[in-house]
Amino acid sequence: MATEQRIRDLLDRIPTGIFVNGSFRDSSSGASFPVHDPATEEVLVEVADATPEDGAAALDAAVAAGPAWAATPARQRAEILRAAYEGLIARTDDFALLMTLEMGKALPESVNEVRYGAEFFRWFSEEAVRIAGRYTPAPAGTGRILVSKAPVGPCLAITPWNFPLAMGTRKIGPALAAGATMLVKPAGLTPLTMLLLAEVLRDAGVPDGVISVLPTSRSGALTGPLLEDRRLRKLTFTGSTEVGAALIAQSAPGILRTSMELGGNAPFVVFDDADVDQAVAQALLAKLRNGGEACTAANRFHVHESVVEEFTAKLVDGMAQYVLGPGVQEGVTIGPLVSADQQAIVSELVQDAVAKGASLRLGGVAPEGPGHFFPPTVLADVPADARILTEEVFGPVAPIVSFADEDAGVAAANATEYGLAAYIFTKDLDRALRVADRIEAGMVGVNRGVISDPAGPFGGVKASGFGREGGSEGIEEYLETRYIALQ
Repeated sequence: MATEQRIRDLLDRIPTGIFVNGSFRDSSSGASFPVHDPATEEVLVEVADATPEDGAAALDAAVAAGPAWAATPARQRAEILRAAYEGLIARTDDFALLMTLEMGKALPESVNEVRYGAEFFRWFSEEAVRIAGRYTPAPAGTGRILVSKAPVGPCLAITPWNFPLAMGTRKIGPALAAGATMLVKPAGLTPLTMLLLAEVLRDAGVPDGVISVLPTSRSGALTGPLLEDRRLRKLTFTGSTEVGAALIAQSAPGILRTSMELGGNAPFVVFDDADVDQAVAQALLAKLRNGGEACTAANRFHVHESVVEEFTAKLVDGMAQYVLGPGVQEGVTIGPLVSADQQAIVSELVQDAVAKGASLRLGGVAPEGPGHFFPPTVLADVPADARILTEEVFGPVAPIVSFADEDAGVAAANATEYGLAAYIFTKDLDRALRVADRIEAGMVGVNRGVISDPAGPFGGVKASGFGREGGSEGIEEYLETRYIALQ
């Protein structure tokens, strides 16, 4: 359990200014905004509120630092990223506690995110020295073809509140490995983790201007002028499909390279031959990781009619074991939702399902405050017209529906505009591969409920976006291909 003194000591040490050109500073306007603890609704600290002028200064610094950073030997960039990885791991306790305070997740979840987020620095430190080109004779015999890679240029990263560290390292790692510079606009609800990361990156040797962090309470006012500036060459965003679509439109006049990791509505499909105990154990991970506030979280449970009652009963038993409370307290496994708005959305989706005929098997009612808590909840016999089957719930709620055969299960899984992640459970390898090929998702977990891996390409299809983060594919998002024709 984190003591009050430890929390106060940490909050006294963390940077709260914007980070531009290698130093922390006040906003150009002198304004600040509060960051709240979602478990108590109290103000943790005030953070500098970046202005459009601050954004312009950060882009100026990125443009100025760009040529030297691009020319830095790949091995040197790799060593800096490796040092950032080690610096981040060395401060695991600080980062974990800070994430729990500003976002709400249980402290063990935050520790896991530090380890996961740090891995992107280690992974891309290794990818930095493997940026390859090719040299081949032209098939017609008229010359030779030389293909090389170059950094894309200054990038803007807009990161979400649900994984305040990992969604940043997943973008910063490949950008720096490629030799690109980056401005990061963290979510207004959770800016502290990214500001502390800027300190780690500076200490690891990232040159001034290569990375900037711009917390703000007015996202559009900050990012709008940046997207209009022709010096910016890349936009990477993680967040809702609605906001992503607006950003794509804003980026169009400048013909920006864009990567969009957007909303999800992940199906969790349990076939009649599945190991039900295994499926339930993995369902708990797929649903309750990060308190359900994850774009890859299982959003809909489609279970074969022959095992649906067994699965439901065991899932209720499993979710009932989770302990709801402030994430800093020992023994707590589900913290609060990030905000009152998020709590209201989850409550509304549950109430809609129950009003339309769903059976409430567990939870379903938010406790009185303070704090934005919502208990682990299981809904059975959810009707097809319930909003929770088509909208991303982003909370610890598991809606369950049954299906009759494989074709029906696949059809139900694909009955969404989204296509980020999906999970299928079966003992039959042929079925697993056959169904995985038919599922419309960028990532499919087979008999496992956690699929995120820095070494794997993360991303979706349809309304879940485009581009990939992580894996050997991730660095390509920050590289341009150049073709040189040799006589």
